[in-house]
Amino acid sequence: MKVLLIEDDLKISKAIRLGLEQEKYIVETAYDGQLGYELATNYSFDVIIIDLMLPKIDGLRLCSAIREKNIQTPILILTAKSDLDDKLKGFNCGADDYLVKPFDFEELLARLKSLTRRRDKPIKKIIKIGDLQINTETYEVSRNNKRIKLTKKEYLILELLARYKGQIISKDKIIDNIWHFSDDIMPNTVEVYIKYLRRKIDQPFDKSKKLIKTVRGYGYKIDDKT
Repeated sequence: MKVLLIEDDLKISKAIRLGLEQEKYIVETAYDGQLGYELATNYSFDVIIIDLMLPKIDGLRLCSAIREKNIQTPILILTAKSDLDDKLKGFNCGADDYLVKPFDFEELLARLKSLTRRRDKPIKKIIKIGDLQINTETYEVSRNNKRIKLTKKEYLILELLARYKGQIISKDKIIDNIWHFSDDIMPNTVEVYIKYLRRKIDQPFDKSKKLIKTVRGYGYKIDDKT
């Protein structure tokens, strides 16, 4: 799950980012509306969090500008303002939800999960592919009722493939969804992580179907078909 956080308060931004990363989110940050607009309109995100009071472009104008580009990514507005008029302005500019500061992190997390459930392709709590089971809330993975321990990156790649079961996911899409823009990604990084996943998901289960498949020249997919 990739989140764009546009918040000019460095302390708040750091706290939200650390909290979300502990919950297996990939978080990109911007500290002003102009950079936030450039990131939102040039890259793909699952959710965008926008503070209302931003330098260069304020939150309401930024929200409207994103929607004018026909970008339908769920938007959550953060603000210290709690007046009804301010909330209505937020919704009228295209925001999907509104959270007033100060707030508990657990409430923010719940709001984000609620927003992702409303998307065109909502994330199921439990994803099953053959005898493989992925719990997207607890991040537990098992196959044939045996628990499989994955690193954060391995889990995120597996969940991404599972969310689009049977569909080919390109290397570029995997990189865009799993790594930060500033990360130094080697050409074979995705191949290496796919190899790690196969060692844990497929190789130990000789009697089960191989789930992770390479589609040469296009990318990877996961399914339980022969």
